[in-house]
Amino acid sequence: MNSVEASRRRVLVYAPIGRDGPASAELLRRAGLDAFVCGDLPSLVSELQAGAAAVFVAEEGLFGKDLSGLSDWIEAQPAWSDLPFVVLTSRHEQPRVAAWRKTLVETLRNVSLLERPVQPITLTSTVQAALRARARQYEVQALLAAREKAAQDLEALVAARTEQLRTANAELVTQMAERARIEENLRQAQKMEAIGQLTGGVAHDFNNLLMVIQGGLDMIDRQEDPARRARLLQGMRQAADRGSALTRQLLAFSRRQPLAPEAVDLQTRIGGMRELLDRSLRGDVHVDLEFDDHLWPVEVDAGELELVILNLAFNARDAMPKGGEIVISARNVEDWREGDIIGDFVRLEVRDTGTGMSDTVKARVFEPFFTTKEIGKGSGLGLAQAYGFARQSGGSVHIESKLEEGTRVILMLPRSAKPASAAPRPALDTGPVRTASRFSGCVLLVEDDDEVAALVTEMLHQIGFDVTRAASAAGGLGALANGRRIDVVFSDIMMPGAMNGVDLAREIHHRRPDLPVLLTSGFAEASRRAAEDLGVHVLPKPYRLDDLASAIRETMANA
Repeated sequence: MNSVEASRRRVLVYAPIGRDGPASAELLRRAGLDAFVCGDLPSLVSELQAGAAAVFVAEEGLFGKDLSGLSDWIEAQPAWSDLPFVVLTSRHEQPRVAAWRKTLVETLRNVSLLERPVQPITLTSTVQAALRARARQYEVQALLAAREKAAQDLEALVAARTEQLRTANAELVTQMAERARIEENLRQAQKMEAIGQLTGGVAHDFNNLLMVIQGGLDMIDRQEDPARRARLLQGMRQAADRGSALTRQLLAFSRRQPLAPEAVDLQTRIGGMRELLDRSLRGDVHVDLEFDDHLWPVEVDAGELELVILNLAFNARDAMPKGGEIVISARNVEDWREGDIIGDFVRLEVRDTGTGMSDTVKARVFEPFFTTKEIGKGSGLGLAQAYGFARQSGGSVHIESKLEEGTRVILMLPRSAKPASAAPRPALDTGPVRTASRFSGCVLLVEDDDEVAALVTEMLHQIGFDVTRAASAAGGLGALANGRRIDVVFSDIMMPGAMNGVDLAREIHHRRPDLPVLLTSGFAEASRRAAEDLGVHVLPKPYRLDDLASAIRETMANA
């Protein structure tokens, strides 16, 4: 047993008068207890600091003494400790003694009183009870120490785990940053590849068109035969029309093409294209229409729908070099869902019996300018335009195809809540160009491009207008401020300077509310909404002479 354990089993005896101290100690030793006699009060306090399990004290040894040292030790005990004192008292009941005894009990706190004369068995049993109580206090001390150690161990474990988590989190953040960098580089590479393919396709197709136009202009100056001049002019018109169609298809793919949705009866609209389809396809390609009864009207742009059908029919024709069948079918689908798109839709399908597509080709068919056809046989914009049209209309499109088993192109078009128009416009109007109406008056033309301004000036002269030209919006406002007569303002939207065409129209409406304003742009969607809020019509580029005359007529009529 070590010294600490031994000191914790000691019973300190303090009875300095007569033989009470040694006799009591001997009695306790015979009971198997470790008794230690203290000669004076300072010795008692010193031994308490060394360690004790209980104290047996005669009250007369404390009477009249300075108990501050003993009181301080008692007050300084840890939370688990409450040292038991067994106090031997007398029968003295004088008021002064009784008051002092009460103070003594309050000072010692854990006190058992034994009154003289006391039997030996009573003394030993009382001291043994105090020792048992002290032993339980030591058990509490051990439990508290174990709990404190467990708390420290847990705190150390938490700190270690926290450090591990911090290290792991820092490593994860580093990995995430690296992954984000790699993904960004990949996206940039894919974007640049897509831009390269897109610009390459645009350059190829438009350079071909410009070749026709530029070469035709050169040849017109050298050609005196009216028939050949007419053929050259017709070729240039067709090239310009193809350029306009390519631009429209690109905008449709990017979902920037302004649409004019209306309630369309598919059976009537596509049925009205039957003659056009038969005329446009080869004789060995048969077209069949299959439409369910009571087919719902759809909410789409009718002209863009017709262009989609023509593109899909041409693709199907090219996939059937030895002839075959194209079936255009439609049926109602209730509560159809795809991602966040849900509702009633009409399933419009164009299927063929052609060569089909591989999975590699099928994965890229909606990319603009991607085509498997020979050079000059297709622009690769037909399916891209179908994709943009379907998505911009609030629906979707997907393709089912297998090699040598044909292809199905399926468009899901939203059901219209309105009835379809009873008299739809003719499908893809290809009638002769009308003669432009004649006007009189003065147009303020605001156009920064000199070549475009020269051409438009000639067009305006052709329909009877005098023209005052300004190269910027600020120049246009200056022309209006000098008092000259202006009957209508015709301005481009995109111009250099702080003010664009929409801003110019807004300022003109503020200064001269009665002056008609017509805007034009090569990308009409860019400012279409702002112009519509002003009540200003936007004429999209490129436009023909009749388009310009009609737009001016409508603008002046509505002013």
